[in-house]
Amino acid sequence: MSKIQTLEARANLKPSTILTPTMAHQADAKRALDERGYTGALIHGDNPLKLFEKPVRDRIVDSYYWKEQCFGLNAATILDRATELTFIGGTYGIAQKPTPFLCLAFKLLQITPDREIIMFYLEQEEYKYLRALAAFYIRLAWEKDEDVYKTLEPYLNDMRKLKRRTREGWALTHVDQFIDDLLLKTRVCATTLPKINPRLFLEDEDRLEPRESALGEELEEMENEDEDAGSEGEVEEVANGHSNEQSRSGSEEGERSDS
Repeated sequence: MSKIQTLEARANLKPSTILTPTMAHQADAKRALDERGYTGALIHGDNPLKLFEKPVRDRIVDSYYWKEQCFGLNAATILDRATELTFIGGTYGIAQKPTPFLCLAFKLLQITPDREIIMFYLEQEEYKYLRALAAFYIRLAWEKDEDVYKTLEPYLNDMRKLKRRTREGWALTHVDQFIDDLLLKTRVCATTLPKINPRLFLEDEDRLEPRESALGEELEEMENEDEDAGSEGEVEEVANGHSNEQSRSGSEEGERSDS
């Protein structure tokens, strides 16, 4: 059984039930960007493809990867491409070519899969670049800030390494750092992210519970150890002070008896 068949079986994805006419690939994607003819789903009140800036969109639809590797993809078959990813990134080089990662994110915005499918992409453990792709899509497409935080924050514990293609070359990052960038930065992978409220604001609005750090218990234990050590030091100091007073009083009595 191939990788795609295994993943489809786990997610109960069937191309025949997922593919719809609105999901059909368009080689140049220009018709999907035509305001006069667009009838698909709206994200943030607009055509989801417009979440990418026009120069980036143009580079994507003109790229070889988009034309040759993204043809005919739907929510199930895109897994074949996503599981082949070996790095993340936006655009690179002097010509600012789009990475396969960015092209597949653009394709997801065109497909707009159901939330359950995106959650399957995110929750599977085997393919870290598929998880990164799902996280990037969630940050772009999900409209409720609290849903974004609740869904992505658990993966701040994923310490696996990710290779990132930059404009100048290569860099090393990690899944947790990438998730952190999505939640805190305004621009990731050559894409300006939709505005999101800070976590503290959402906590003040009672839309989020305060987040407990994964290191919370360890930090509490360290604080308790420091307090215990400080208490022992005080006891020892008092004991030493008492013994010193006794020694001083004893020496004074000795001096008086000698005199």
